[in-house]
Amino acid sequence: MESLPLFIFASGVLIVTPGPDLIYVLTRGIAGGRRSGVVSAVGVTAGLLVHTLAAALGLAVLLQTSTIGFLALKTAGGLYLIYLGCQMVRNRGRIDLAGVGKRMGVRRCFVQGFVSNVLNPKIALFFVTFLPQFVSLESTNQSLYMAGLGLLFAFMTVIFLLVLGLFAGQIGSWLQHRKQVTSHINGGAGSALVLLGLFLLRPDQH
Repeated sequence: MESLPLFIFASGVLIVTPGPDLIYVLTRGIAGGRRSGVVSAVGVTAGLLVHTLAAALGLAVLLQTSTIGFLALKTAGGLYLIYLGCQMVRNRGRIDLAGVGKRMGVRRCFVQGFVSNVLNPKIALFFVTFLPQFVSLESTNQSLYMAGLGLLFAFMTVIFLLVLGLFAGQIGSWLQHRKQVTSHINGGAGSALVLLGLFLLRPDQH
C-alpha cells in the first residue's frame, strides 16, 4: 500500500493532461449540452474499465508463469512513462475546439466514447505497462490489487470528466482564450512523468 500515494499522484497527472478523452468529452458537451457531456464521460470511463480488467487478468497470468517477464514488463513500463512524458513536453500544442461537430444523441455519445476507448491499442498498452509499476512481487493477490488500482484510476477519471462534461461550454471557452494553459499543463505533466519513470526504474523499485 506504500505505493498508493504515488499511484494517485501519477494517475492525477495523466488524467488532467489534455488528450483524446478530455477533448471528446469537451466537444460533446459543447455541441450537445451538459447531458451529452456527462454521458460521454461515462462512456469513455466504461471503455477504460474493459482495459482495466483485461490488464489485471493478463498480468496475473504473466506473474504466475514468469517473474522475470513481469520484471521486464515493469522496466518497459518505466521507459514508456518516460517516453510519454517526453512526447507531452515536445508536443505542447493548445486544444483546438473550433470544429466541435454536430450534436449527437446521448446514446451515440456513450457508444462512441466506449468503443473508441475499447478499440484503442494505445490505452491497452498504457494499462499493461502502468499498473505493474505499483505492484510488489512480494504482495499477495496481485491481480486483485491491480484491478483495484484500475478501478481507482477509472473512478478518478470519471469524476474529472463529469466535471468537464457539466461545464464544457465554460471550460472550452476559457481554454480557447488562454492558449498557453494547455502548453503549461502538458509541459508540467510531461516533466512529472519523466521524473516518475526515472524513479520507477531504480533497482530498489523492482
